[in-house]
Amino acid sequence: MRAGTYPYEGDGDGLVTGWHSHDLHQLEYAVEGTVEVETRAGHYLLPPQQAVWIPAGLRHQTTIERRVRTVSVFFDPAQFPDAGDEARVLAAAPVIREMILHGTRWPIDREGSDEVADSFFRTLGHLVGEWLDRETPLYLPRSTDPVVSAAMTYTDHHLAHVSAAEVSRSVGLSERSLRRRFRAHAGISWRSYLLQSRLLRAMVLLAEPGPTVLDVATRVGFESVSAFTRTFAQHVGETPSAYRRRTVAKPS
Repeated sequence: MRAGTYPYEGDGDGLVTGWHSHDLHQLEYAVEGTVEVETRAGHYLLPPQQAVWIPAGLRHQTTIERRVRTVSVFFDPAQFPDAGDEARVLAAAPVIREMILHGTRWPIDREGSDEVADSFFRTLGHLVGEWLDRETPLYLPRSTDPVVSAAMTYTDHHLAHVSAAEVSRSVGLSERSLRRRFRAHAGISWRSYLLQSRLLRAMVLLAEPGPTVLDVATRVGFESVSAFTRTFAQHVGETPSAYRRRTVAKPS
């Protein structure tokens, strides 16, 4: 097959795929629930109605910790000769969301293809190619430096009240040394990492039907709903309330 889909619906027990790669490009779309994708370079949290682009040959690991529904679309690499070699997260446009769901009528393991399927996936591929130029820049970089990696883990686990001083003490460095080492081995500042971790966790929490926007803002470390709303809209492109309405709504 030059292209096809693979739907997955979790049963609540969770799934860890282990490290692997494909000889096809993969676009994994989170319909419901949250997916985590790791590569050697970064950690990607995939809330509902977002997708991650995984180019052919890129080793990655997917973790599903709760009930989810996803659809993966696989493409022949020849359709994307300039796809690059890095994973990218994309906020799924409505037309592409609907096409991904419609594409489940043509699974990747079907016995044969036809002109209708080929035409459909060529069109979807063209849209995805344009979409890749407008990727969502939110992801968490990874580091092979053990101190920086420990600082990242501490930060992720203490979003509500974390500070540079606390992180520095946890890894046995001065704040100045931590900031220098973090940027050198992560490619971004610790402050930028903290912001992205907070926003990604907020996106996951907002996609769940329980906590209020105030609850989410507090749990990820913002001092007020107004500051949270302003920052979220600036980086995600919509307010927390609008994001919640869109992601909590049950897809067809």
